[in-house]
Amino acid sequence: MEKKRIAILGSTGSIGTQALQVIQENAENFEVEVLAAYNNFELLIQQAIQFQPNAVVIGNEQYYPQVKAALASHDIKVFAGLKAIEQIVEMETIDVVLASIVGYAGLASTINAIKHKKTIALANKETLVVAGELVTKLALENAVNIYPVDSEHSAIFQCLAGEWENKIEKIYLTASGGPFRGKNRDFLSSVKKEQALKHPNWTMGAKITIDSASLMNKGLEVIEAKWLFNLQPVQIDVIVHPQSIVHSLVQFNDGSLKAQMGLPDMKLPIQYAFSYPKRLGNTFPRFNFMDYPQLTFEKADMEVFQNLGLAYEAMHKGGNMPCLLNAANEVAVEAFLKDKIGFLQMSDLVRSTMTKASFVKQPNYEQYIQSDIEARKIAADLLIHNNF
Repeated sequence: MEKKRIAILGSTGSIGTQALQVIQENAENFEVEVLAAYNNFELLIQQAIQFQPNAVVIGNEQYYPQVKAALASHDIKVFAGLKAIEQIVEMETIDVVLASIVGYAGLASTINAIKHKKTIALANKETLVVAGELVTKLALENAVNIYPVDSEHSAIFQCLAGEWENKIEKIYLTASGGPFRGKNRDFLSSVKKEQALKHPNWTMGAKITIDSASLMNKGLEVIEAKWLFNLQPVQIDVIVHPQSIVHSLVQFNDGSLKAQMGLPDMKLPIQYAFSYPKRLGNTFPRFNFMDYPQLTFEKADMEVFQNLGLAYEAMHKGGNMPCLLNAANEVAVEAFLKDKIGFLQMSDLVRSTMTKASFVKQPNYEQYIQSDIEARKIAADLLIHNNF
C-alpha cells in the first residue's frame, strides 16, 4: 500500500489522539503531514515534536508565540488562526484529511478540503448535519470520497462493501443508551453534568459525551446517515444496544441483515477510513464472545430523550432546520456544562430555537452561515431571559 500523508484537524481531541496512535502503529503505511488544534497548544507541541509533520496550526492565535518558539529548532512550519486551519488543507502534499474538529467549527475546513479534492475521513458529523446537501453535492462534483469515522457509520459502510448495487431497505444505528438508559424524566430533571459525563462504554470529549447522554448524538448521526448513504428518513432507525458490540446494521431488500461487530474502540474505524479498501493488521484488543454471552437490544425512548425526536423532526423538515438544531444544541450543551440550565432544559431550548428561527427550504452556503448565527443568537437570548 502506498504511504498516505494525513492531515489531522483536531489533533488534540479524542479522535485526533487516537488517530495518531493508529499512525504510530502503521508507520509504514501512514505519516503525519499536518496537525491542527484550537486551544491545547501544549499537547500540539508534544505531538509535533514526536511526529514531525510538515506544518502545524494553532487555531487560537494567542498561543502562536509559544508554539513557534517550541518548534523553532524543528523543520516544521507554524501557522495560527481559524483561517489558517481552513487553508492548510490546500497543501498538495496532503492525501487524506481527518476532519475531527468538534461541532460547526469543522465545516469550513472540510468544505475547502473537498474543493481541493482531498479524500475525507469524516469524524465531524456536524458537517453533514449542518450542510449535508451542499457537502455531498460538492463531493460528487469533485469526485471526492468521504469515508465515515463515526463507529456507527463506519459499521454501515463496512456492511455495504461489496453490496453497492443492492437496495437498502433499512439501517439500524445502535446506541449504548448512555449513562441514563432506563431513567425517567423525573430522574433526569435533577442530574448534574458530572453524572452525564460518565459514559459507560466510550471515552470522548465533553460535548460529544453530553450529546450521547441526551441522545442528541444519535439524532445527529441519523441526519448524517441520511446524507452519507442517500437514504430517506423512514429507512433509518435507532436501537439501544447497551453492550456497544454491534456497531450498526444494514437490512437489505431481501430481508437479510448485516452487522459489524467489535469492541468499542474508535481506532478501528479510524484505521479503516485511512486504509480503505484494504484492511490492515493491528494489535488492538479482540472481541471474545465468552466475555459477552448476552447481547441485548431495546427501543429508543423518544418521550424521555426528546432530542432524538427533535433530530428526526429537523431531518423531515429539511432545508436549514438541521443547521438550526445543531446550533441551538451547541449553545444548550455549553450552558449545561456551565450549570446554567438543567439536563431536560437542553431539549426545551433547542425546540424553542427551532420554532423561532427563520426557515430556509433550499439554503446556500452563506444562508447556512447566517442560520447558524441566527440560531445561536436566539438561543442565547432565550437563555438570558429564561424564556423557553
